[in-house]
Amino acid sequence: MARPTTKTELIEAADTQFGKLLKLISSMNPAVRAAPLFYGPGFVGKEAHWARDRNLRDILVHLYEWDQLLLNWIASNRAGENRPFIPAPYNWKTYGDMNVEIWRKHLSTPCEEAMRLLEESHHKVMAALGQFSNEELFRKGVLTWTGTTTLGSYCVSATSSHYDWAMKKIRAHIKASADL
Repeated sequence: MARPTTKTELIEAADTQFGKLLKLISSMNPAVRAAPLFYGPGFVGKEAHWARDRNLRDILVHLYEWDQLLLNWIASNRAGENRPFIPAPYNWKTYGDMNVEIWRKHLSTPCEEAMRLLEESHHKVMAALGQFSNEELFRKGVLTWTGTTTLGSYCVSATSSHYDWAMKKIRAHIKASADL
């Protein structure tokens, strides 16, 4: 799927990929869904998230918290509070540390609750996207608070691209678990 460049494409991609994510999760064998994430014997992922996320809940709360980042960033800037997307004390160079804090924050969140939170936040994100015009989402410079990129680019990253990331991890876990 090509990266969305219009509001219509953004909404379609976000809803489609979210639906695929839900379908993938619901298709999981309950034992595999509840098992610690496993990607195969000797698997070592290059990115930190491969070691950080230990179960399905961790993936779901990660998506939920990034929805919250997007929603809070939009709300703050629309209210006139000039805030960066990544909240202090983090930035784009240290957001990995923020992701670890997100992981720690939700260590006691049950998987079912994580799923509920994600479903609610996805609907809130979709409602928020509906409030913007195509130009506000995809034309540089229309919203000064998005800097040198577009709001739509942030939204794609937080929705459809992030759902793709989650499905890649889940599929790898399902495949490796089936090989046992």
